[in-house]
Amino acid sequence: MAERVILGIDPGTNVLGYGVLRVADGRKVEVVAMGVIDLRRCTDVYLKLGRIYERVMGIIDAFLPDELAIEAPFFGKNVQSMLKLGRAQGVTIAAAISRQIPIAEYAPLKVKQAITGNGGASKEQVAEMVKRVLHVNADDVAFFDATDALAVAYCHYLQQTPCGVNLQGKGNSAKSSCNSWAQFAKQNSDRIHR
Repeated sequence: MAERVILGIDPGTNVLGYGVLRVADGRKVEVVAMGVIDLRRCTDVYLKLGRIYERVMGIIDAFLPDELAIEAPFFGKNVQSMLKLGRAQGVTIAAAISRQIPIAEYAPLKVKQAITGNGGASKEQVAEMVKRVLHVNADDVAFFDATDALAVAYCHYLQQTPCGVNLQGKGNSAKSSCNSWAQFAKQNSDRIHR
């Protein structure tokens, strides 16, 4: 299988996280880049959206992703926050569309479930699992938005990977795909540490 690059985005209008993963041979995953677009100093909402578009285009042009995975806005009680996140997501999607990059959207619950096995996991728990699974140095992480973006990219990778495949290249790719964590644990008992 050819190498592919996945750009993960955790949208935000104050801090937008991004993470870039390279997948080689369909199973070896490596972090290429991660970071944030910090817009806290910009007070004009439309300028923020313009800067998000420009910076995401710069990331796309720098890393040439084959796919974009983006977290869907969380449907909470604050409608204004949801609308702001939706705008940031829309601008990011527009940037990907302009470069004809396929887009996949994942609910926050789905991302947390894929990374930690718990849809109610905290940002700290997601960050810790991302650091462990992707071998990210703790000193490289200034914002949870960056680890959240890597989590979105990794979730996208996992959605396209049969669960019997060891994600770092030592697994049995002939095993069937899994529909649950219980099935994964049963098929991969050698990988579980108690």
